[in-house]
Amino acid sequence: MTNGERETLSKVPAVTLGFWVIKVAATTLGETGGDAVTMTLNLGYLVGTLIFGVILVVAVGAQIRAKHFHPFLYWFAIVATTTVGTTLADLVDRSLGVGYLGGSTILLVLVFVSLAVWHAVCGSVSVATVASAKVEVFYWTTILFSQTLGTALGDWLADDTGLGYEGGALVFASALALVVVAFFFTKLSRTLLFWAAFILTRPLGATVGDLLDKPPAQGGFGFGRFTASAVLIVFICICILLIPQRAGEHPGGPSKAET
Repeated sequence: MTNGERETLSKVPAVTLGFWVIKVAATTLGETGGDAVTMTLNLGYLVGTLIFGVILVVAVGAQIRAKHFHPFLYWFAIVATTTVGTTLADLVDRSLGVGYLGGSTILLVLVFVSLAVWHAVCGSVSVATVASAKVEVFYWTTILFSQTLGTALGDWLADDTGLGYEGGALVFASALALVVVAFFFTKLSRTLLFWAAFILTRPLGATVGDLLDKPPAQGGFGFGRFTASAVLIVFICICILLIPQRAGEHPGGPSKAET
């Protein structure tokens, strides 16, 4: 690949079915891994957030410094945002006492603000434009807020509404199905649908993660947080190796329909 060809590629993977499979698994790992440190090891939400926050800074810093797309580095950064999202959401919702709905509302506003500022500064929030350090800062900031929002939403729907983990997972899976239908049968902005799907996969992963590791008495399968996390890590690594990983195209910026 020549330098000119390399410049036309995004720093993030092409959005394919394989991308979404790994994304859901990564968000599920974020839930089980975050809870393993804060709850099973009993380190607490603040310490857990600090630990995963350091990992996140290192991972995202390496991702931004990288010259081109590296599959394992990218997905490591995604997992780092999901674990921080889990512990940070629990810190806001539980330790600060704002509750799941209050935390979800605050985080939803932060996602919208992040997207609005990104669009104002760069002219687009399309992932096709993620090919520079400045755009990547907005990209990873938005992802962090969306991952944290997803944890709060998943907990709110599963606990406060009485739907439980299975019911919550079904609701978010149904919402994702509607996004898929809109993608194939409407002319809605692909960028809008991408971010809708990206946000919805996080609470889906959160509820699935809780379903896997919570004891049967609490409506879960009782696999344990460390066991579930280990299985998910192996699954993600196998997917990265077996599912073709390529950088998304970056054709000099998206069309107006994509902004």
